Amino acid sequence: MLDLSGQYKKIQSEIDNAIKEVIDSTAFINGSAVAGFAKELSDYTGSKYVIPCGNGTDALQISFMALDLQPGDEVIVPSFTYIAAAEAILLLGLKPVFVDVYPDTYNIDIQRIQAVITTKTKAIIPVHLFGQSVDMEKLLNIASKNNLYVIEDNAQSIGSVYTFSDGQKKQCGTMGNIGCLSFFPSKNLGCFGDGGAMLTNDETLAEKLKMIASHGQAVRYYHEIIGCNSRLDTLQAAILRVKLKHLDEYNKARQQAAHYYQENLKELKAYVQLPFESTYSTHVYHQFTISIKNDKRNELKKYLQEQGVPTMIYYPLSLPEQKVFQNNRNIDISKERINADILAASVLSLPIHTELAEDQLEYIVNKIKAFFL
Repeated sequence: MLDLSGQYKKIQSEIDNAIKEVIDSTAFINGSAVAGFAKELSDYTGSKYVIPCGNGTDALQISFMALDLQPGDEVIVPSFTYIAAAEAILLLGLKPVFVDVYPDTYNIDIQRIQAVITTKTKAIIPVHLFGQSVDMEKLLNIASKNNLYVIEDNAQSIGSVYTFSDGQKKQCGTMGNIGCLSFFPSKNLGCFGDGGAMLTNDETLAEKLKMIASHGQAVRYYHEIIGCNSRLDTLQAAILRVKLKHLDEYNKARQQAAHYYQENLKELKAYVQLPFESTYSTHVYHQFTISIKNDKRNELKKYLQEQGVPTMIYYPLSLPEQKVFQNNRNIDISKERINADILAASVLSLPIHTELAEDQLEYIVNKIKAFFL
């Protein structure tokens, strides 16, 4: 599904030198590379403040804490996504409210949000799934109208750019109150372990996020609020500084592979729904996820595995179908989620990464064609 070894070998000397500098300095926690990466990521995204942390899930939880969300408060989250956002909601005693997704972009259905807003609703989490932005202009209008916080889950779409109706462009993760990033190794910008960050343009909020991530302290050993321990270690920051320089190149390589798939699989439209590229967002293809028609998904997956082609199912269940939510009486899982359940039963992600060669892409495409035609 990805070739991290091949990617590393192309920048091996840069990575090795960065790691050696950290080892030589012995500043393994909060070394200079952490602040350096935060500054460079701020420059790249256009976000005024970047607060590194331990991982993307921590980023979500810390964001809820910083916004003073209280037990019982409701947070809107898409029905089709990874569990991290909903999990963090539950960990803090908040209530996830699920909203169905669009069948083409797989992102939250904006038209369905207003209907689930109550007096207890405090925030919306738009998840920029698989590499492209939620329709943020419409979502931000709903949030503003209802006085709701917006926490962007941008674990999968770093570098994706959203265009507003007036032509203004902003990167995913920089449009809401807080944007949350993951640097898990498989991400478009991935480190060699766990890592995450929070983005915001609010100075007061940035200070609070930073305090919470460091045991609730602004000055060492003086703890003002309840926090946690969530740090991006210096080795990972040093690696990310190197890879950030190559991020646009990495995203372009993913886009080129995706466009090869798009062009060469379009004749299978009777059998396969290809990823949709919206007019308002660039797509950086963290995943190339197709939807298989006529209940053939599992059969195709098995066939491709036999042919040496790896695939993955992101995600086999919609969130309301997960046991953890079905067993919770305080969560309403009856909301309409037709598209989320259909996608869970039909999606299949093909290999997409920076090192895919055209002969590999041709092989994958030919095997898919051979299955259907």
